[in-house]
Amino acid sequence: MVQCNASFNRHAGTLRGLHYQAEPHGEPKLVRCVRGAIFDVAVDLRRDSPTFRCWHAVELSEQNGLAFYIPPGLAHGFQTLADDSEVLYQMGAPYVAEVARGVRWNDPAFAIEWPDFAGERIIGERDRSYPDFAA
Repeated sequence: MVQCNASFNRHAGTLRGLHYQAEPHGEPKLVRCVRGAIFDVAVDLRRDSPTFRCWHAVELSEQNGLAFYIPPGLAHGFQTLADDSEVLYQMGAPYVAEVARGVRWNDPAFAIEWPDFAGERIIGERDRSYPDFAA
């Protein structure tokens, strides 16, 4: 089953995430930026993985046309690099609100090197309130 969702972000510097679904409802995602540009991040939360707590990022934009596959068990987030950025998601599992989780975007356990942003980052209350990752 594939579900498609979109996220429209009016301002550069908008940060969303880091989101994931707890097992057994992990969701694979295919992410693409169809307007504007984003710095897209995945963090491995699979305890038995050799890349546990490691992150990988890619710039997605309407110009480069790239897509980023994120397997189940990884948290996902992004920061917009341009105004009016639109992100499309294809998810291989249904959304289950009861198992939706998140970890703090700037948790030192991950040490994600987010792009510098001269202005103020825009972070929603839910994303600001996520806890640090408990290893």
